Amino acid sequence: MKKRSGRNGFIFLCAAPAVILFTVFMVIPTINVFRMSLFKRSAYSPTEDFVGLDNFTKLFKDANFIRSMQNTILLIVVVTIITFGFALVFAAILTREKIKGQNFFRVIFYIPNILSVVVISAIFSAIYDTNNGTLNNLLSLFSREKVAILWKGEDMVMTSLIIAMIWQAIGYYMVMYMASMASIPVSLYESTSLDGAGRITQFFQITLPLIWTNIRTTLTFFIISTINMAFLFVKAMTSGGPNGASEVALSYMYKQAYTNSSYGYGMAIGALVFLFSFALSALVNAVTKREPLEF
Repeated sequence: MKKRSGRNGFIFLCAAPAVILFTVFMVIPTINVFRMSLFKRSAYSPTEDFVGLDNFTKLFKDANFIRSMQNTILLIVVVTIITFGFALVFAAILTREKIKGQNFFRVIFYIPNILSVVVISAIFSAIYDTNNGTLNNLLSLFSREKVAILWKGEDMVMTSLIIAMIWQAIGYYMVMYMASMASIPVSLYESTSLDGAGRITQFFQITLPLIWTNIRTTLTFFIISTINMAFLFVKAMTSGGPNGASEVALSYMYKQAYTNSSYGYGMAIGALVFLFSFALSALVNAVTKREPLEF
């Protein structure tokens, strides 16, 4: 009995710091966001007026917020699909094919992940520059005439953000999938090869099912992180412009809370984004749920 009590005490002491930190820096701030969304106040004013659900009612009539949510959903869908597609294909190639300099390619693909968003945004801003940018210069070289595409204009700004976000994320998930694929026994591929299965068939019938648990976990993580990363890229590259064309939910929340002195309204946006993230994670987990395969 004493031994069990001592063991429980040790577990409590080990878990207590993490629980306290999580409560102080996650649970309490989240509750406070929901509480502040029910008030009308500015960011730096101590006075506040209770308005109930008026901030939420106002949200669904705000065309700028609706546009920012549409941009957020666009980034989540497009960036997730393309990033995971390329990450899986590159991981399969570098794991199964005998390519010289595999470690070199692994490092090259992973480098964008260790760069800060500010650095990546600066790199792509230089690439997208209308007059002297690398992209327009390359297009001018091939077309033999001056090309001056506004890559950060209203029509192209979301595409430009998508490319930058995909470039930043591919390497990280590729390395994770390579680790999972490396644990698959070679004998499984050899036996299916004898039965006449090609590389593509093996990829869909063996590789994907056996690393599905990893894909499912990283998919949920990536969707949530994309919401945060979208804010960072928009803040560093476009500031939501031009004319709000690249505004996303969190950048719009930031502007309302700290620029327009509508702190309560900004917190309502934050609360809605939190609920949206939670619901989307639950939906993805439900849709991707399947019995794990073992070998």
